[in-house]
Amino acid sequence: MNELKEWHVVELLKTTTGFFTKKNVAEPRISSELLLGHVLSLSRLQLYLHHDRPVYQEELDRFRKLCRQRLDGRPVQYIIGEQYFYGLRFIVDERVLIPRPETELLVEYAFDSLGIPDRGSSAEANVLDIGTGSGCIAITMAKLCPAFNVTAVDCSLEALSVARENAARQAVESQMTFIHADMFDEHFASRLPESRYDLIVSNPPYIPRAEWEGLQREVRQYEPESALTTPEGTECYRAISSLAPSLLVPGGKLCFELHADGAAVVSELLAFNGFTEITVSKDYSGLDRIISGSLA
Repeated sequence: MNELKEWHVVELLKTTTGFFTKKNVAEPRISSELLLGHVLSLSRLQLYLHHDRPVYQEELDRFRKLCRQRLDGRPVQYIIGEQYFYGLRFIVDERVLIPRPETELLVEYAFDSLGIPDRGSSAEANVLDIGTGSGCIAITMAKLCPAFNVTAVDCSLEALSVARENAARQAVESQMTFIHADMFDEHFASRLPESRYDLIVSNPPYIPRAEWEGLQREVRQYEPESALTTPEGTECYRAISSLAPSLLVPGGKLCFELHADGAAVVSELLAFNGFTEITVSKDYSGLDRIISGSLA
């Protein structure tokens, strides 16, 4: 980019998108928009509404610095420090997994499993989120239903720190309890504040370690492996499914996000542990993504 050239928003976006495309950067247009929007404090829509706005030298320098990070493979969400989930802005960095659009479906089906189609209702429920990470699932449920009491658990103190920041950002601290605990610990249940829950929800690590090298470079390089993989990919499902009957009220619900190939195994685990009405739902790509069951 020529230092003497006067850049405007739309031209800079076009040039950067083309450059990212040549360098095989994933989602080049979205990356360009999010990075420039972050520098200019404009949304992606506002960038185009202000397409002829000049980009001043100090802004251009900051933008270039962010672009260099993107060229190195750092995910744009970590560069700008946030990700939208269910319409809410969440703080994210390398301490936590980046929330994916598919995980929004887990929130949808969790509400549906409780028979709460009207988000923002006064319905009450005790909810347990195991492996909360950034807190996106737990905090979204608390935000949408102010009478929910939500316990968010993670084995990572660093992840819990991020989740607490996000709860404060969304002003739901009074509904939340954060617990540092490992689902594989025999004393896990004794660490929880409630003896029984209406819903357990989890997006656990489910990628078999053998698949790690086949993931995108930016995932392998920057996202926490412990939030994505286990040796076989099924360990967390087994642990939670066996714990759930002692943690749920009769008729309580359990909802998981699935590995694309995990529906059969997890269905068997739920049935073995006394769950009925087991339902598998697909994501936007037609892959099995959410499974839910009801404690008999």
